[in-house]
Amino acid sequence: MGKKASPNSIVIPSSIFQDRELSVLEAMVEYFKEKKGMKYSEIARLLNRDDRTIWTAYKRAKEKRNG
Repeated sequence: MGKKASPNSIVIPSSIFQDRELSVLEAMVEYFKEKKGMKYSEIARLLNRDDRTIWTAYKRAKEKRNG
C-alpha cells in the first residue's frame, strides 16, 4: 500500500510559480492534480482547504491557461 503524503514530505518545484498568470494556490493545485495525479480531496487535506476551493482553483487555472 502506498505511503500517504505528509506536509513534511512534499517537494514542490519553485518553477511552477514562475508563471505569474496563476495565483500561488492555482499553481499548486494544478501541479498536484496534473503532475502528481492527486484527487481534489487529497489536495484539500494537504493544503487545509475545502474540496470546493481546490476544485475552483483548478478550474480557474485551466481557464487562464486555455484563454
